[in-house]
Order: sequence, then structure tokens, then C-alpha cells
Amino acid sequence: MDLVLNISDDLLLDKVYARLVPLSAFLISPEVVNSLNTTAKYLPLASSSSTWSQIVSHLPHPPLSHHELASLYSNAQSLPLVSAWPRDYIPRQVASLSVITLVGIHILYFLFAGLSFKYIFNHDMMRHPRFLENQVRLEIQTSLQAFPVMTLLTLPWFQAEVMGYSKLYDGLDTYGYFYLFASVPLYLLFTDYCIYWVHRWLHIPFIYKHIHKPHHKWIIPTPFGSHAFHPVDGYLQSVPYHLFIFIFPLHRVLYLTLFVLVNFWSIFIHDSDMVTGHIFEKAINGPAHHTLHHLYFTVNYGQYFTWADRAGGSYRQPESHLDPLLEVKALKKD
Repeated sequence: MDLVLNISDDLLLDKVYARLVPLSAFLISPEVVNSLNTTAKYLPLASSSSTWSQIVSHLPHPPLSHHELASLYSNAQSLPLVSAWPRDYIPRQVASLSVITLVGIHILYFLFAGLSFKYIFNHDMMRHPRFLENQVRLEIQTSLQAFPVMTLLTLPWFQAEVMGYSKLYDGLDTYGYFYLFASVPLYLLFTDYCIYWVHRWLHIPFIYKHIHKPHHKWIIPTPFGSHAFHPVDGYLQSVPYHLFIFIFPLHRVLYLTLFVLVNFWSIFIHDSDMVTGHIFEKAINGPAHHTLHHLYFTVNYGQYFTWADRAGGSYRQPESHLDPLLEVKALKKD
């Protein structure tokens, strides 16, 4: 996320903060005036300033030295448009991360889920007897309600990353090219195994009732149901993705790429597709496996692979006779 924040600062946010929280607004701050023992000749700045500047002047900001303040006053008429909130100011970072995360998840959700719903999801499944009335609208509504709380819960991870506490790195050969490529399966295996257990624990009856049950409202999910869950549920299942980079080194661009692809995969496995018999079926936890999870609840907890379910005794093999589309076809015949 620090990479995204830096790019956003370069392209847009520096200009936005310079206008929203301009350094010039603090020339009229009573605190500043008092600190300088300012005489009457500086006071007209306050009376001629905009209402917005007067409001902004009361916001917290990093302390300015006496020398810096005096310099500002001496150059007040030619002061460049810069923000009183520099890039490393934590309130600015938190505000920026909140906006970026909310905008980003909405774009990813509607882009990937929309494309999957239009081109991959079998719309005949919407005639399944267990498909809810107005389900697509309800899935979208639930997702949009979850996003702000999930963002709030995730902010500490992103902030720690921006402040340099993670093991993200920039150079391609920092840990060698072998590790660069090996870190991809390591990331997938680590997060898959952790999510398996998080997901399985979410099915403990007491936890399930209060946190995970809303997601299983969608017996026949659409791609829009991929993020339609209780916000704590969504956050808990995302923790392994954030935890990984505080334990293992990972290239910064590679991490961002994997993070986007993970969201795509989460959407992809919610298309209720029961294609069976392909060569990856016994190893990859695909849409057919996750469809069975929504139908039977206590099987196929994994995210990408089937190995954790096999080891944990929760694996169920997708078979063509379990396809919920058969019920839809039976209704057509009747």
C-alpha cells in the first residue's frame, strides 16, 4: 500500500492537500500569531482570508519552528502552494489510506464482479429454488455496508506498512531471483493454510451464528456475493494477506499484484460454476469446490488449494451429479 500511496501523492494528493490544508492558512492561526509576538501589521491577513482558511487554521499540524514561521510571514505574498500536512504526517497518511482503500475496493469489486457476472456466471442459476428474491441487489448492498468497517479494521496494517515495519522490498535481486520467484508459492501456501483455519474456526457454531452466517445466506452465490459478508468476517479472512509481509520478505510490486489477484480469485470462486473432471480438480480449490461449500457448509474451506482440506478431513470432491444447475434444469422440464 505504500507504493500506491506514493503514486497517489505524486499524481494527485500533494495538490489536494495543498488546497485543503494549505500552509498559508496557518499564518492566521492565533497560536502562530502569539508565538511570534506579531504586531498589528500582520493581523489583516486573518480578516482578508477565506472562511475555509480560518477553519483549517484550527486543524492539528506538525510543529513549525520559530524560524520557519518567521520566514512564512516575511514571504506571505509569494508563499508557494504547499500543504501544512507533509507526506509523513500520520493523520494525512491515515486519511489518504482510508480514501485509497475505499476507492480501490469499490473499483475492484464492481469491475471484477461485474465482468464475472456478465460473462462467466450462468444466469440460469438465478432460477434455482434457493436463489433469493432480489439476491444480487442484497449481495451488493451487504458488500457496500461491509467495506467501510473492513477498511477501518485494516488501516493499522496499512499504516504499519507505510511506516516501514513490513518486510516489503524494492530491488529485484535484493534476496536473489530464486527467492523472488519462490515467494509467490510461499505466499499462496501460507495464506491458503491460514485462511483454511480462519474459515474453519468461523464455522464454530457460536462464531458462525454471529459473524459468518450472513455470508452463507447466499446458498447459490453470484460473483457479487464474494464480498457480501459481515465486516469482521471479511477482515479476519484477510489477515493472513497482511500478516505475510511482516514475517516474510516480498517484493513491493509483486505484493500489490498478488493482492489484486487474490481479490479476483475470491470473486471467481463465487460464480456457482460446477465444471468438473478437469486435470486441476484434485489440487485447486476452484468454483466447483466453493459451490459445494455454500451448499453443504462444512466442506472445502480452502482458498486456492485442496491440500489443507484433505489434511483436515473436510475435503469433498466435486461431482457432476452435485451440480445445483441440475435442479434448475429439472424445474424447466416440469
